[in-house]
Amino acid sequence: MNVPGPDTRWRSWTPQLLSVLRIVTAFLFIQVGTAKLFAFPGAIMPEGGTAPVASLAGIAGVLETFGGLLLLVGLYTRPVAFLLSGEMAVAYFYAHAPQGFWPVLNQGAPAALYAFLFLYLSAAGGGPWSLDAFRRREGKA
Repeated sequence: MNVPGPDTRWRSWTPQLLSVLRIVTAFLFIQVGTAKLFAFPGAIMPEGGTAPVASLAGIAGVLETFGGLLLLVGLYTRPVAFLLSGEMAVAYFYAHAPQGFWPVLNQGAPAALYAFLFLYLSAAGGGPWSLDAFRRREGKA
């Protein structure tokens, strides 16, 4: 009798964990956008309050909030994740890198991590627990 080991069973969860990674990342990312646009769950802008939508921070807040919502449900995951990866790369090099080389010192570690997480999601997709996967299944029926 050949019983699969724990590593085999754990690897079988890879697709579901991709969906979990997407969902948790999107949930955290949405908060960055809503903090800029609505000061919820708290104000993070330098003067408190919210960013004007026509400002650079406001545009970033719109991308983060609504792009994050699309990622949360897994709709258009690949193109949205690619766009957000670029946004985070620009944010890192525009706002953080000029403050110094080390991300932990220039406060850019979250932006760099989001950039690479979103780049990965743009290649891997949303996983089985996504509207993209649901739409593919329904299209084949």
